[in-house]
Amino acid sequence: NGPIHIGHMAGVYIPSDIYVRYLRQKGQDVLFVCGSDEHGVPITLRAKDEGISPQEIVDRFHKQIQDSFEQFGITFDHYSRTSSKVHYQTASDFFTQLDKKGILDEKESEQFYDQEANQFLADRYIMGTCPNCGFEEAYGDQCENCGTSLSPNDLKDPKSMLSGAKPILKRTKHWYLPLDKYETWLKEYILEGHKEWKVNVYGQCQSWINQGLQPRAVTRDLDWGVPVPREDGEGKVLYVWFDAPIGYISASKEWADANDKDWEKYWKDPETRILHFIGKDNIVFHCIIFPTMLHAHGDFRVADNVPANEFLNLEGKKLSTSRNWAVWLHEYIEDFPGKEDVLRYALCSNMPETKDNDFSWKEFQARNNNELVAILGNFVNRALVLCHKYFNGQIPEKGNLIEADEKVLSKVRDLPNKISSSLEDFKFRDALNHFMEIARMGNKYLADNEPWKLIKTDENRVKTILNTSLQIAALISLYGEPFLPNTCKKLKNLLGLGGFMKNLIKTDQDKLKILIHSTVLPWGWRLNSDLLAEGGNLEKPELLFSKIEDDQIQAQLEKLGQPENDQKKNSKPMIKFEDFEKLDLKLAEIKEAKKVPETDKLLELKLLVGDEERTVVSGIAQSYPPENAIGQKVLYLQNLEPRKIRGVLSEGMILMAEDDSGGLSFLIPEKAMPSGSAVR
Repeated sequence: NGPIHIGHMAGVYIPSDIYVRYLRQKGQDVLFVCGSDEHGVPITLRAKDEGISPQEIVDRFHKQIQDSFEQFGITFDHYSRTSSKVHYQTASDFFTQLDKKGILDEKESEQFYDQEANQFLADRYIMGTCPNCGFEEAYGDQCENCGTSLSPNDLKDPKSMLSGAKPILKRTKHWYLPLDKYETWLKEYILEGHKEWKVNVYGQCQSWINQGLQPRAVTRDLDWGVPVPREDGEGKVLYVWFDAPIGYISASKEWADANDKDWEKYWKDPETRILHFIGKDNIVFHCIIFPTMLHAHGDFRVADNVPANEFLNLEGKKLSTSRNWAVWLHEYIEDFPGKEDVLRYALCSNMPETKDNDFSWKEFQARNNNELVAILGNFVNRALVLCHKYFNGQIPEKGNLIEADEKVLSKVRDLPNKISSSLEDFKFRDALNHFMEIARMGNKYLADNEPWKLIKTDENRVKTILNTSLQIAALISLYGEPFLPNTCKKLKNLLGLGGFMKNLIKTDQDKLKILIHSTVLPWGWRLNSDLLAEGGNLEKPELLFSKIEDDQIQAQLEKLGQPENDQKKNSKPMIKFEDFEKLDLKLAEIKEAKKVPETDKLLELKLLVGDEERTVVSGIAQSYPPENAIGQKVLYLQNLEPRKIRGVLSEGMILMAEDDSGGLSFLIPEKAMPSGSAVR
């Protein structure tokens, strides 16, 4: 019901595209599908507001989203939509199979009904006051203020969004997926079988399963969606949460039909590995509900991993499409033409992998200017310019390597395996840091050896320095492609990377054959041979990145309606260093979390601090439900005098960041650190 924004990109599409590009470089057989989920209630609400049909809404946004993905370079094999004929048939057949096997429960229930509109109300058609945080515009399925999942019965003072009238309860018949009957299987599948899943995903699944699952309706009273394929299903459609994930299967079918392939091996072959890249709000659907559907159906494999990310905030506030508090992908492409890789880099650097993170335009500018321009771009440009200046634009002879050359080459040749290891674990920020370390080492090596000073006294040494620098640049062009695809394509052209093939002809026929016949890149090797052949021609130098100026950033802040200095806060009085030294700060990990009874804000947390366990009562429940707090690393003040809060002895305090609207965020170290680590 709207365009793609940076929250979607950081949560789902950039990590999945990085991973798929990496797998393709390894020569693996990958099918990368996605599609527009076109049957949600927000679509019908928007259509009603605009006075047009839901089909017109989805046609508009499907094209805009698809165009944005293509312009940005997201490499789907097929991008589909759930309003397609293939999807309607696939979803109908799926329901029918479950129905024939007797898996679905048919029962009547009371649901909200708008007498003025003469229509049953989907959860999103109902608005009221959230029982958890008091927000007066909470939807019937979720409060967008505190993130709590709701049902319409939970709301205080519910009203219909169609007419504004107070709805009544009326009986209706629907079909239900009995999730409660699959709890034992889900415990085996996830809690026992996939303990390697990301802590935020595993923790949320554990919380849902341990609280006990309930049957969930797979149909609803609505006229927009896939019709229920039963004679007594008139006026009903498949619930969007049921039909949407089936869209991955129908997208695979469409791709297979268009490319003369067999779609079934990707969903049914036991040798196939299935991964779902999704956002925080879809963990329960892709980890619990969709796998249950597939298992109950009986013909499909379930996901091997669901590396879901958390939420990305914007300038310290939660993204809000309704309030236009977002950075839209199609607008970014217009405002920053040719800088797709800069956004990929900035979002990957700050990816919300296990906790919510924040995007700011100032940090975006700093990432570009201080890292991409000043380190990676500067290194490559200087090496190319010097080769053109001193050696007619050719790759100079290597000469005899000294310890400094061998040391830097050894270190940078070790980094691709570190990148690979991080990507295999879905640690994209770590992988990007390892990749950038190649550029950092190259930049430092060139600066330390100063070939521009040596050229008058030792030309042979300069040749070796520049040859070594170009070999490092070639590594960047190969192993950076998943992160910075456009930049690395440009860099390969500047380096004339055909020299790689020439050199392998002389040094390693086996590797050459692999490269020629499968385009596999050497992720599994430690490349000890050079990638560029001496004497190869270099293209005329071009800047890989350009600075982003303050006025460009200010324009983006003004577009958000944010004054330049609205982040300033009132400062507290100055303290002495001796006062700070009194604080005993440690890194801790939340092992258990539960709500304090009869409170809206308080959680009782069990912290692991080194080998010790501590209990803390913290007012974070409105920002972090218990299932989202488990597994988080926190900054812990352990020498705060204990006190009882609501009958629970709280031993210290956890420290959080707070934005203008009261939203909270954990403070997490940039790299992995053990619990109990001192904070100084």
